[in-house]
Amino acid sequence: MRADSPAALAAADSAAARLRDILRPDQVISDAERRDDYAHDDAEWAEYHRPLSVVLAETTEDVAAVVRFAAAEGLIVVARGAGTGLSGGANALEKAIVLSLERMTRVLEVNAAERYAVAQAGVINDALRSAVAAHGLWYPPDPASYRISTIGGNVATNAGGICCVKYGVTRDYVLGMRVVLADGDIVQLGRRTAKGATGYDLTALLVGSEGTLAIITEVTLSLLPLGGREERAIVGSFASLEAAGDAVAAITAAGIIPSALELIDEMCVRAVDDWQGLGLPHDAAALLLATVDEPGAPGAEAAASVALLMRDAGALAVDQAVDPAEVDRLFLARRLAYPALERLGPVLTEDICVPRRAVPEMLARIRKTAARHDVVIATIAHAGDGNLHPLIIAPDGDDAAKERAKSAFDRIVEDCGDLGGTVTGEHGVGLLKLPGARKELGERVLTMHRDIKAALDPRGTLNPGKAF
Repeated sequence: MRADSPAALAAADSAAARLRDILRPDQVISDAERRDDYAHDDAEWAEYHRPLSVVLAETTEDVAAVVRFAAAEGLIVVARGAGTGLSGGANALEKAIVLSLERMTRVLEVNAAERYAVAQAGVINDALRSAVAAHGLWYPPDPASYRISTIGGNVATNAGGICCVKYGVTRDYVLGMRVVLADGDIVQLGRRTAKGATGYDLTALLVGSEGTLAIITEVTLSLLPLGGREERAIVGSFASLEAAGDAVAAITAAGIIPSALELIDEMCVRAVDDWQGLGLPHDAAALLLATVDEPGAPGAEAAASVALLMRDAGALAVDQAVDPAEVDRLFLARRLAYPALERLGPVLTEDICVPRRAVPEMLARIRKTAARHDVVIATIAHAGDGNLHPLIIAPDGDDAAKERAKSAFDRIVEDCGDLGGTVTGEHGVGLLKLPGARKELGERVLTMHRDIKAALDPRGTLNPGKAF
């Protein structure tokens, strides 16, 4: 990143000094190199700038103080959790204060009787799951980044995950939240009861809003009982991605709702196995990983049906596993696919979602796009709900390959739209998907978005230019 101009240095020094008057000095980062660490999330392909300053908030009141300062000075605030986003939603723009919530890591309450938990925004997803498990409860949303991503970030992007084909996405579990508005006011939204219909559902509005309407500092989450599930895994290997897609369509058409239905292609399998040595098969174009979790005979019957449908779709082999360690090993391959591919070069990540019946056709179009644009595309997918992640890899420093990758990205978005899909299933729009999102929403709906933004953030203080 290029050096700051004298004017930019002066502005950064002034902002840092005034923020240190508001907060403790150790909560404000002004060193240029350290600010660069907070300049972008995992979407390095999207635009970003060195932030004017970085603040490490510890309380909701810290967040409110920074927002009030920014609004008064005509600066913008970009909220950030762990920086694991894949769409540029946490990328700093000019005149930005990056407000990190990474120190807000307390699980404030677990109510076993009412089955909810209250967590600060910086709590890691897996830490929350462990905390509630100690009370016999379960928080289902499990993005592949669950060991490193924060609850606040999950809520801001309406994150999904492997279990979501059966158990739903983040929005389905958010009962309420404490937020800081664009003028620095603090409000509580939602409820802690099982039901509620008072007023507009502002909680749901803020889920997936990517920090553009308010900054979420605490979340109240609905939980499920931990027990009563008995996982069985079914793994099919296929000679082509399209055949694996046919199996997905057949399972869906049969009315079976797996607790997970994940696809990884040959390149992903090899990348993970070369890295971790999990003993995965290298002789198939795709693996389809399914689990069913009904206990007893119904679960065994469902697993047998899924296995039969995979065979009928042309699977080269179908294996079943009931041992929890073996199930975890197989799904570890799915969770590690993205970081394994990152070791091969910069990755441009897609997040399209198509109707489940269109999965085979979309997979075929992705292959054609890779050939047409002479790029390497590996594919992983939450196949059970049509959420595909084509991962476009370009060698580091190869600008021509990077341009071809961007063209392939755009082509995939167009094909997704042609098949009745949406540009993002769970990662959010951020910056990377703005053109596709605007086309998908249409001008009248975009105007509605702008009106909501103007009502809640008239000065454009909170993460402007993102999400729509």
